[in-house]
Order: sequence, then C-alpha cells, then structure tokens
Amino acid sequence: MGRKIKKRYVDEELLDTIFVLEREWKSIESIVEKSIEPTTTAVYKEKFAQAKYLFLLREARHRKISAIRYD
Repeated sequence: MGRKIKKRYVDEELLDTIFVLEREWKSIESIVEKSIEPTTTAVYKEKFAQAKYLFLLREARHRKISAIRYD
C-alpha cells in the first residue's frame, strides 16, 4: 500500500514539472520568435528547454501517466 502512495506522489510531481517546463519552453520560444536576431545562447536555451520537456513527456508515457487522471 505504501508503494502506491509514493508512486502517485512521484507521478504528480512529474506532471507538475512537465507543466512548468512547458510554460518555460513556450516563453523562451516566444522571446526567440519575436527577436530580430536571436543570440545563439537564446536558441540553445530554447532547444535545451524543449529537450527537457520532451524527455519528461516520454517518461510520463513510459509510466503510463495521464494528466486527466490526476485532476
């Protein structure tokens, strides 16, 4: 029984982190899009944020977690 509670807690934390990273990635993407000449650092930060977000999405899919289930 204790394992289920811990797994649920970890799954909820994973979903929270996914949502935070999505907002971070989208905001960086918006800034880069609006820039006339985005710096290479900004482009790298955008790609890094996107990579973190996609990695956690794959982890959620692997764990078979859905955001709908945890509302």
